[in-house]
Amino acid sequence: MKQEFTLSIYSENHVGLLNQITTIFTRRHINIESLTTSESAIPGIHKFTIVAFTSRDAMNKLIGQIEKRIDVIKAFVFTADEIIHQEVALYKVKTESLLNSNEIERLVRQYGARILEVTSEYTVIEKTGHKEETQELFDKLDNFGVQQFVRSGRIAVTKLNKELLSNYLRKLESEKSLLD
Repeated sequence: MKQEFTLSIYSENHVGLLNQITTIFTRRHINIESLTTSESAIPGIHKFTIVAFTSRDAMNKLIGQIEKRIDVIKAFVFTADEIIHQEVALYKVKTESLLNSNEIERLVRQYGARILEVTSEYTVIEKTGHKEETQELFDKLDNFGVQQFVRSGRIAVTKLNKELLSNYLRKLESEKSLLD
């Protein structure tokens, strides 16, 4: 049975690693729904957050292949109930539409969005939330003519009280010191 998984993959920032990771997904015929990369809290370590729908068995095989990559430090997989996640969406509408309608202002308040920039030509609105929430606001704003719309990939933290990567690195360090 297919379900949603969020992967957190940690690595050093090496050229070509993203291509290697996406190739593993392609070979297994697993579509990437969302992909976000950024620096992690640990200097020199980058984090890939990837969302995919597949079976648990296929995900376990995928994680095994990803961790075989020499540049990958560690990969973790989570189900939706194990993480807290958000996305960011930006909506660009004509300022004229904003001035001629109190409805847009009402929608901004109702959806917990905020206005980022106002020029004489356009207004940029930001909404943070789950994909369904940002899409719903888009559908409402599109009645006023959204000029541009973009949504980021998922960013996520676990519900655990500990940082898994830090614990993993400490474990590796202690194992190394035992060998020395």
